[in-house]
Amino acid sequence: MSRDPLMRALPLLALQPGRVMRAIGAGVATLGSALALAALSAWLITRAWQMPPVLDLSVAVVAVRALGISRGVFRYLERLATHDTALRGTTSARTQLYQRLADGEPAAAAGLRRGELLARTGSDVDTLGDVVVRALVPIAVAVILAVAAVGTLAFISPAAALVLAVALAVSGVAAPWLSARAASTAETSSAQARARFSENAVTALDHAAELRVAGRIDRTVSRAVDADRAAVAGTDRAAVPTAFADAATPLATGVSVIASLLIGMNLYSSGTMSPMAVGILVLLPLSAFEATTALPAAAVALTRARIASSRILAVLDAAVADPRTGDRDLDGPTEIVAEALRCGWPRGSITAPLDLDLQPGARVAVVGRSGAGKTATLMTVAGLLPPISGTVRVDDMDLRRVESGALRRNVGFFAEDAHLFDTSVLENLRVARGGIQEAEALDVLGAVGLGAWVSGLPRGLQTTLAGGARAVSGGQRRRLLLARALLSPARVLLLDEPTEHLDAVEGADLLRRLLARDGGLVSPHRTVVVVTHQLPEDTSADLVIRVENLQSENTLPAA
Repeated sequence: MSRDPLMRALPLLALQPGRVMRAIGAGVATLGSALALAALSAWLITRAWQMPPVLDLSVAVVAVRALGISRGVFRYLERLATHDTALRGTTSARTQLYQRLADGEPAAAAGLRRGELLARTGSDVDTLGDVVVRALVPIAVAVILAVAAVGTLAFISPAAALVLAVALAVSGVAAPWLSARAASTAETSSAQARARFSENAVTALDHAAELRVAGRIDRTVSRAVDADRAAVAGTDRAAVPTAFADAATPLATGVSVIASLLIGMNLYSSGTMSPMAVGILVLLPLSAFEATTALPAAAVALTRARIASSRILAVLDAAVADPRTGDRDLDGPTEIVAEALRCGWPRGSITAPLDLDLQPGARVAVVGRSGAGKTATLMTVAGLLPPISGTVRVDDMDLRRVESGALRRNVGFFAEDAHLFDTSVLENLRVARGGIQEAEALDVLGAVGLGAWVSGLPRGLQTTLAGGARAVSGGQRRRLLLARALLSPARVLLLDEPTEHLDAVEGADLLRRLLARDGGLVSPHRTVVVVTHQLPEDTSADLVIRVENLQSENTLPAA
């Protein structure tokens, strides 16, 4: 297997050789028309200077017009072919990336911040797809046209062909090398800065209201601005090699044309070359360099794609096959038992050993200060994070023996920052279960306190949440996410901060109903585990678990 990240990532695009060859063929036809047009125009101009009979020029005149038109037609076809191939490739890459993240080790995605994950599945995949349009096709076309131009010129003057070959090497090798070096400098120094910018920008956009209330919005925006400035500074440092790369092609073109002109004049004065050949000798190099002008950009695209591929592969390599290799199903009331369980994020803080026994229908509250490991504990119990130590058993089976799909269907973790999609209210609820009908959705929305809100929407459940989470308030978002959890088929509901951002009285009432078997929100046969900062004193929870870094304490609440 190749160690080059780009070579490892290219199969993600699932490029079809036939489509790539059609794109290259259209590109060769485009620049081939330009090359033939330059040669024929040079012949026509110099031949017309000799004032021959008009009929002697008629075929050349028609051919010039045909080549001028065909160049535009082939350019259009080349754009269609390359962009079709690139867009199909990025679709394939994203599909495989999402599939790997869904089927593989859950911690691979859970360990990334939203901005960073967005950058890797978004802009990095786009950069990989740009390789087709900006690198693979232009490089193939440039090589074919360069060989054709040098070969054509060799029939007229081997000396001029040699000069053209050297000039094309400068334009097609030296200039791209300088451009690649500049791009590497810019990308290496600014990639992390752009990731930080995305992270802070997404945080500021998604949680502006909460950050403003907490007095942290200015600090978050400032971090985004600083990251953006760092990215710009990294780009500026690459300006010098970029300038030399931009100058290389015009310099090579000028040297080649002047050298061809001097060689042609010398041969014409000695009587060994016709005026038409001199014209072709001078004008042909101008079109030959049209193919190499795209190579510096191709080198930049390759460099950026290689760096983007490294980031994509880091996610894919982390999302190895799900370590749960078992094939056991869960076909009865689900019981979860954890013994000496220590939880935490990679390179993060770790909780103290925790014993937990979730019998079917249990009502459990998990409390603790921010950062203590409450969410990590829930994700470990759900099989989304591997235990730091200890064991988790489901229906008296080790968690790793349970088939992944069965575990997801029966044990559901519902994050506090789960995504709301830019689609209808009903479709946002169907994320949990695709067969949800409107009547069922309305009942659950009413139960979580959103009945009046839905009734007031222009199209009710069919109203589109334009912008996703930005279309609702923080409290409405939490209620929608809670409704999604309640409508899921999971027998064990692991709810992370379901009442955050709600009014204190309404939030306490929801928590009491969630933690009561007769609360009307959750069937008595389903298990409910709730993480919260604000646990009311008079809940009906069977167990309250206090999670602390380095220690944990399980206590039964007072009757």
